[in-house]
Amino acid sequence: MTHSNSTPDTGDAQAPLTWHDGDMPFSTAFGDHFYCQTDGRLECGHVFLAGNGLPERWRETQQFTIGELGFGTGLNACETWRQWKEHRLPGAHLHFVSFELLPMQAGEIDRALSRWSQIDAERQALVTLWPEDPSGVVEIDLDAQTRLSVVCGDALENLSASSLAFDAWFLDGFAPSRNGAMWSAELMQRVFDTTTSGGSFATYAAAGFVRRNLIAAGFDVERRPGFAGKREMLYGIRHAA
Repeated sequence: MTHSNSTPDTGDAQAPLTWHDGDMPFSTAFGDHFYCQTDGRLECGHVFLAGNGLPERWRETQQFTIGELGFGTGLNACETWRQWKEHRLPGAHLHFVSFELLPMQAGEIDRALSRWSQIDAERQALVTLWPEDPSGVVEIDLDAQTRLSVVCGDALENLSASSLAFDAWFLDGFAPSRNGAMWSAELMQRVFDTTTSGGSFATYAAAGFVRRNLIAAGFDVERRPGFAGKREMLYGIRHAA
C-alpha cells in the first residue's frame, strides 16, 4: 500500500513515478500509491505510531530503534521525528532505520510531502540533507537526538546482514497483492529475529498470508481496527522466551 523494497516484476532498473491528483506519488512498477489516499500522515499516527505504543514507550527509555520496511517518500520518518521531538526525554536517542530498494530523489520527496504543513520543518530538513545519488546506507543526523539510516537495496539481503536490534517495526511495503516478496515468510522471520524482547510491529496489511507468516515467525499477533474505514490492521509483540 505504500512503499517498495523488493524487485518489481517489470524488471525495470528504476521504478518511475507518476503523480495523481497533483502531488500523490504512484509507483508504475508496483501499480500502487505510496501512501493512503485519505491522509497518509494520519494513517502513520494510527497504524505505525499508536500501533507500536508510541509515543508512550518513548517516555520509558533513553534509546529506541525503529525498523521500517519501505522508506518511500519519508513520510513515516518525518511524522515520527515530529512526534519524537514532542515527547522524547532529555538526552534520549532515536535511530530510525529504513530499508528501501528504490530511493526517491530529493525533489520527489519534497513534492510528495509538501501537502502536509504539519511536517514542513521535518520535510525541509530531510530534503536539504538528502544526497543527490542515494545509495548504500544513507546516514543523516536529523538532530542531536535523532539519526536516520536508509539502507538502499534488497530488504531481505540487507536485513540479513544487519546486527541491529529493533524495538519497533513499521511494516510498510506496497500492498501484499502487488509486492508479495516484501511480506515473505523469510523476511518476516528476519524481522522477528532482529526484534528485541518485548518489541513490536505494526502494519496496515491484514492479508491472511501476512498474518500467518508473522505468527510462524514467532510474533503474538492481534487484529486491530484499521485506518479510515479499513476493517483491520495487524499488531504484534515478540514476548520473552
